[in-house]
Amino acid sequence: MMIDKIAYIESTEFCPYHNLAVEEYLLLKCQEQECILYLWQNQHTIVIGRNQNAWKECLVSRLEEEGGQLARRLSGGGAVYHDLGNLNFTFLVRKENYNLEKQLQVIIEAVRKLGIKAEKSGRNDILADGKKFSGNAFYEQKQFCYHHGTLMVDVNIGELSKYLTVSKDKLKSKGVDSVKSRVANLKEFIPELTVSRLKAVLRDAFEEVYGYEAAILKEADLDQKLVRESTDKFGSKEWKYGKVLPFQFELSQRFVWGAVTLQLQVEKGYLKQIGVYSDSMKPDIILRIPQYLKGTVYDKTALVSKFRQVEAADEQEKHIIDDIAAWFETVDL
Repeated sequence: MMIDKIAYIESTEFCPYHNLAVEEYLLLKCQEQECILYLWQNQHTIVIGRNQNAWKECLVSRLEEEGGQLARRLSGGGAVYHDLGNLNFTFLVRKENYNLEKQLQVIIEAVRKLGIKAEKSGRNDILADGKKFSGNAFYEQKQFCYHHGTLMVDVNIGELSKYLTVSKDKLKSKGVDSVKSRVANLKEFIPELTVSRLKAVLRDAFEEVYGYEAAILKEADLDQKLVRESTDKFGSKEWKYGKVLPFQFELSQRFVWGAVTLQLQVEKGYLKQIGVYSDSMKPDIILRIPQYLKGTVYDKTALVSKFRQVEAADEQEKHIIDDIAAWFETVDL
């Protein structure tokens, strides 16, 4: 089936838990043959990926002491800083109509309308003049998919590096020595640019790329009870911070597709609890790993065998599991 209708909606709030709730609601209510573009902003927020360890990705105490908020999204990928100088976008579609190139074309065409030449880079970035102004992440749930990302208009980059604790390995893999050196605000290229102006060109580009006039949705049109329930979930301590695991062993490795850290709690020679953290763009495969490892004897051969049994939904997930299994064959336990 082909998309034959598009819809556009802007959030009216700056609360990350509300905005993530609206995103989830739109995901699960997206109709067949429809694409929705959702624009939203968070105030003074660190947003981490689905499988990340909050305490290792950012300075949580400092963030909260200074009035900031920690949020965890559904998608994979790494931690990002949001303030009102940042505009977030989400494309929501059914799986059969998911088209990353077309969705990215909307973003690239929008900034082209502003006079900025942009290009896709790596697994999830969009660059202008070699610097990143947009990071993207992806999520699917049954037949529903979304692709979302940031657009840095006038972000306080000093705050970004103040709270995020990017690993040296990650920075080394990108060939730079600081967070600041690899990001840029769009206002560096167009000093008079505003978030409102960017919203307008995004809507225009959305309609041009898809060839339809967008229906305008309002938050008042949504089921408020469902949105509130989802807001409570995203704002809960259990969701934001995850379970704190008392572990004896921790192993970490960086791959082309992202980093992975395993925390292992061993009792009487068997794995009792397993924590797996990753900025992989494929969050579901990471979530499945603990159920395969739990109860396994703490032995390299046994663990490698269990890793290779983890069910992969596609070639990308299979590649991730193969890489982790190959790495485990080299570690000393």
